[in-house]
Amino acid sequence: MTAAVRLDGKVALVTGAGRGIGRAEALLLASLGAKVVVNDLGGGSWGGGGDPAIAPAVVEEIRKAGGEAVAETSSVSSWEGGRRAVQATIDAFGRIDILSNNAGIARPRRLDAWEEADWDLVHDVHMKGYAATIRHAAPHFIAQKGGVIVNKSSPSGFGHYSNGAYTAAKEGVVGLTRAAARDLGQFGVRCNAIRPIARGSQMSTDPMSATLEDSEALGIPALWNRPRGLPMAVTPDPQHVAALTAWLCSDASANLNGREVFIAGAEVGLLPEPEMIRTLYAPGGWTLEAFLDPAVTAYLAGDARNRFRGRS
Repeated sequence: MTAAVRLDGKVALVTGAGRGIGRAEALLLASLGAKVVVNDLGGGSWGGGGDPAIAPAVVEEIRKAGGEAVAETSSVSSWEGGRRAVQATIDAFGRIDILSNNAGIARPRRLDAWEEADWDLVHDVHMKGYAATIRHAAPHFIAQKGGVIVNKSSPSGFGHYSNGAYTAAKEGVVGLTRAAARDLGQFGVRCNAIRPIARGSQMSTDPMSATLEDSEALGIPALWNRPRGLPMAVTPDPQHVAALTAWLCSDASANLNGREVFIAGAEVGLLPEPEMIRTLYAPGGWTLEAFLDPAVTAYLAGDARNRFRGRS
C-alpha cells in the first residue's frame, strides 16, 4: 500500500525534526525514499538554549536505516534562519519538494502575566518561522512548478486557557496556510495544516497539561467544544501525525489545498472552512437601535451562554 505514497527523488526540509512529531516525520519521509534535511536548534519546549547533537542523532538514525539525510541547526525564528534552512536544503540536495514546519515552543501564562519577550518569542518561532521558511522555499517551488507545505497548527488555536500567545500563534498558522495555498496554488504548490494531539511531542509538557487541568477545574472548556479526557482507543503518538503528513505530501491527497486536518490517535477529521451560522440583514444598514430589537437579540444571542465565565 505504501507504494502509493513513495517519495523517491523528493527532497524534504523538516523543521523541529529533532524530537517528537518532527523526528517521526523525518524518519518516515526518509523511509519512503525522500532525502531529508533535519532542522533543529535542539532547544527546549520553553525556547532558548540549544543542543547541537539533537539533529545529527536523527540523521544517524536515518542513515543507519539506509536513507539520506543531513542536519541543519539554524533557529527558524528569524527571516535569516528560515533562509539558511532552505539554502542548506538546496546546497545538500539541489532542490526542495517538501516543507514540513514543526518547530514550536510554548510559554504558558495567563494574559495578565504576559511578558513581551514571551509573546515575541512564541510568535517568532511559529508565525515568523513558518512564514520565513515558506517565503524562501516558494521561489524554488514556483520555478519547478510544484511543491508541498505542511504546517502544524494545534487544537489550542481554538482557545487554550493560560496560553494566549500560543493560541494566537497557532491560529495564525492556519491563516498563513490559507494564504500560502491561495498564492502558490496556481504554481502547483499545495499547503495544508494539521492540528495534532500527540504524546511525547514538545508541546505535551507538564506546564501545558497543568493549564488544561486548571481550565477544567474552573469549568472553562479546555480545547474547543470537546470534553477533555474522552476515552481513546489508541494513545495519540507522533507516528500517527507523521503518517498523515506523509499522506499530505503525496499525490494521494492532491485535491487537498488550504485545509486543516485534526488527528489524535485513532481519530482523523477534516475541519470545515469558517462560515457564518446565523445571518440577518438590515435594509438601511445596522444601527445600535436595530441591534437592540429583542428579535435580533434572540436570534443572534438568545440561546447562547457565556461558556468562558467558569466558576468563581
